[in-house]
Amino acid sequence: MITFLYIFLAWLHPVHISVTEIDYSEKDKALQITSRIFIDDLELAIQKELNQSDLDIMTPKNGSTTDKLVGYYLNKHMKLKIDGKYQKLNYLGHEVEDVALICYIEIENVKKIKTLEVFNDVITIIHTDQSNLVHVTYKSPVKSARLIGEKPSEVFMFGN
Repeated sequence: MITFLYIFLAWLHPVHISVTEIDYSEKDKALQITSRIFIDDLELAIQKELNQSDLDIMTPKNGSTTDKLVGYYLNKHMKLKIDGKYQKLNYLGHEVEDVALICYIEIENVKKIKTLEVFNDVITIIHTDQSNLVHVTYKSPVKSARLIGEKPSEVFMFGN
């Protein structure tokens, strides 16, 4: 379904959207995060962030890698707080799916969550109409939010 959505949106591009799924793994005691972002939009945002208009994030030069660039960018533009405390995002890597980059992130040692605050302003500096959809699954049905430039964060509450 998500692949179809991206193919459809790619056809319609310039729709500016990312989709982030945050799933709690009881077995691993971790939040496993998957973020799908259009490659061209992400590249423009990283170019602006680093002030390097000729940067190709898929084949970077000067000893850099796609994972270094994307990990650096996401750590600045995606932040999570569990019960009011900022969490360390462990960027694990990426894969390419059609016109999107799928980024894998993990937060370890998560035992219980009462509140989860998600901040995501990915791409909003490039496109003012950027929407960052966030879906959170934690011991309950999926909770979702649409984060935009004027409202880049949301607090999700969980009854424990």
